[in-house]
Amino acid sequence: MSTLKPLAIGELTAKYPIIQGGMGVGISLSSLAGAVAKAGGVGIISTAQIGFRDPGFLKEPMEANLRAIKTEFDKARRLAPKGIIGFNIMVATRNYAQYVKEAVKAGADIIISGAGLPVALPELVEDAKTKIAPIVSTAKSAMVICKLWDRKFHRIPDLLVIEGPLAGGHLGFTREQLSEYGADTEHVSATYNQAAYDEEIRGIMKVVKQFEEKYAKHIPVAIAGGIYTREDVLHAVDDLGADAVQVATRFVTTEECDAPMCYKQAYINAGEEDIVITQSPVGMPGRAIKNPFLKQMEQQKETGGRVKIDHCYQCLEHCDPKTIPYCITKALSNAAEGDLDHALLFCGSNASRASKIETVEEVMKDLAGES
Repeated sequence: MSTLKPLAIGELTAKYPIIQGGMGVGISLSSLAGAVAKAGGVGIISTAQIGFRDPGFLKEPMEANLRAIKTEFDKARRLAPKGIIGFNIMVATRNYAQYVKEAVKAGADIIISGAGLPVALPELVEDAKTKIAPIVSTAKSAMVICKLWDRKFHRIPDLLVIEGPLAGGHLGFTREQLSEYGADTEHVSATYNQAAYDEEIRGIMKVVKQFEEKYAKHIPVAIAGGIYTREDVLHAVDDLGADAVQVATRFVTTEECDAPMCYKQAYINAGEEDIVITQSPVGMPGRAIKNPFLKQMEQQKETGGRVKIDHCYQCLEHCDPKTIPYCITKALSNAAEGDLDHALLFCGSNASRASKIETVEEVMKDLAGES
């Protein structure tokens, strides 16, 4: 049986090549990220509306979020004094640059950035020790970001995350692309074309190799989306040549995950037919658990109605409260607060495989083949 090698990102080394995916709002905060880092992986805090519990959030959401970046990082660091702890920051976030700078200031080991191409990320971290990792889904997007960083900043990614069509939450694919891979069905395990996306991954690897050769430096690659078992990990590492995997859904049903127990139980209760692709208010397809809220949204779409939005939380750069069907911050914060009937429950394609609550250490050992 293949033994996993530690993950080296510059001078940082994780015992296990397992990165915990960022999950906002309030799902991957200090408790989960700290536990993963302590167990030898890379713990990631999501900055998406990270300060939603701050008393000042309603009035000044951005200020509350910036305060929470330091608070959550410090709490995670106390749990894992020597672990690797970073942030996932969405490019689509309003005032993205300020979030990045605050994460650097807090002491982040790494910033992973997707939901758009992080074209200005190298400039925002400047000479800080913080590592930077773009998320890409296609060879084309990998080429665009690597070429641009090379030309404009004379640098390459410290890590590259390849996120496939089986991931949870917002996806870097159009509905049509998901359909091409067979990743838009309610029984995705029967329709998904793994071989087709594996070819795309190999194409991304070729792009990475070009820039590795130019800089005479290795760019570690992590594969994300649909990684749930030891077999998935070995396929990514042994068959596709990845250095690491990024795993999110599997960590939701852990004791240490920051989500409320009813949120975790929703994963355990979900059948494969309950995992659906929905159109997010931000215009991107997303994967979520079908619940009363999503059913209401479907009915609303048919009748042309929309939820009245009383307050804008200033979360995304391109969002018009006058036209969107519902407020995504409200729907996601309801999930984190346990109000599941009025919540958007983002999840990965394997959420229905969850059957019990585990500890982070048990998940890590299982993925690493040590259990």
